[in-house]
Amino acid sequence: MSEASVRAFFATHAPDVSLIDQGVSTATVADAAAALGVEPARIAKTLSLRIGDTVILVCARGDARLSNGKAKAALGAKPRMLGGHEVEELTGHPVGGVCPFGLPTPLPVYCDVSLRDFATVFPAAGSRTTSVELTPDRLAALTGATWADICTLPDAIAE
Repeated sequence: MSEASVRAFFATHAPDVSLIDQGVSTATVADAAAALGVEPARIAKTLSLRIGDTVILVCARGDARLSNGKAKAALGAKPRMLGGHEVEELTGHPVGGVCPFGLPTPLPVYCDVSLRDFATVFPAAGSRTTSVELTPDRLAALTGATWADICTLPDAIAE
């Protein structure tokens, strides 16, 4: 159902966007980057978080790490990752295919500003083998996302 809900989402909201099915796992950032032939940073991973009583989705570049301090400052509380069963229950997508499209019920979506480092990015598309290619601004527009600075990049992590 998950991939089907994403296909239905794009058929309604962006019929010009086609799902890319690699036929191999794109469930991790490394797998997706290898399958798509792009650098890992261009994979737009979707994190499922709980902020207080609210579940949110965060789209971030593949090499970024969630910063608890930045997230708390931007979102008002320390984020907690959801467990795999809860992720699938709330998003309708399996872990490894989670994306902000075709959700059974709307969830707040945030896009980390680091996505804007690229002309296009590749979020998952509801299954462990599918993705789409979008500009970061279109990703945000299609999902009603709020832009926020809530992740740290690898160079900043090493410092």
